[in-house]
Amino acid sequence: MSPQCSLFLVLGLVASSVSAFAESGDVSGLVKIDSSRKMYLECRGKGAPAVVIVAGARASAADWTQSEPGQVNVFSAVAGSTRVCAYDRPGTPVGEAPSRTDPVAQPVTAREAVADLHALVTAAGIATPFVVVGHSYGGLVSRLYAMTYPGEVNGMVLVDALSEGLRASQTPREWAIQRVLLDGDLTEALNVYPAIERVDADLSFDQLLAAAPLRPMPLTVLSADHPWGPLIPGLIADGRLPAGIPSDFGYVTDRAQKQAQARLAALVPGAKHVTNTDSGHEIHKDRPQLVIDAIRDVVDAARDGKASRAP
Repeated sequence: MSPQCSLFLVLGLVASSVSAFAESGDVSGLVKIDSSRKMYLECRGKGAPAVVIVAGARASAADWTQSEPGQVNVFSAVAGSTRVCAYDRPGTPVGEAPSRTDPVAQPVTAREAVADLHALVTAAGIATPFVVVGHSYGGLVSRLYAMTYPGEVNGMVLVDALSEGLRASQTPREWAIQRVLLDGDLTEALNVYPAIERVDADLSFDQLLAAAPLRPMPLTVLSADHPWGPLIPGLIADGRLPAGIPSDFGYVTDRAQKQAQARLAALVPGAKHVTNTDSGHEIHKDRPQLVIDAIRDVVDAARDGKASRAP
């Protein structure tokens, strides 16, 4: 996903009826979620439970539905065994084009993302309970959704998910630096596309901490194992990170993220934690088959009605 977005109009999208998404088959388009807003949704395949994919920050459904020639596509592969849907949050560009979903005021929080997803699930007639798959910030949204609407989610796959454990595993000074890395430099992107998604991580973490606990369900946590530590000096030298970032800060991130991922794997009894992923942050692109297998495993467990699944 490129952070620099031209303001070309997205053409060819028409509002889709609720029944079109509720039925099987390949469908994509805009779904009216309230009197003034529409969200983009894409669904393929048939079967239950459905799988709902929640992409990472500033990433659209295309981050999962499109792939390079010859590359395994997670979305298409999962559609071969059950219904799968992905959607665009407000402010998530598609290549050089703006989001296909109507804009909202930024920054946003996980609670707002959960409210939007619930409105979309309801309006589109997506059958519940479903398995939710969340990458990065999408993992935070997925968890809060399952905690807010426990009857609507019966399985979860977290793909190198962002969590409140990252903040808890750092000192206040370290977290202040980490926030800079999480937010990134959006100066140029905001000049081109002021509606680009921006997330208030601290408020989102607080919302999750105040929510009801996650109920037992099949859960797989996939954690990146390519370290940030050796990469930070080069990123600073290339101007891709601010010069004020300590050159050894990647090792701080690695330590904190390892602890945060272990906390995610302890959320429910019998959760499966995959740490030898041979991957960076975008596991669904680096190791798509690993993600496909994890989703299918959780879907199978949900079909069996298992509250948890042993590693």
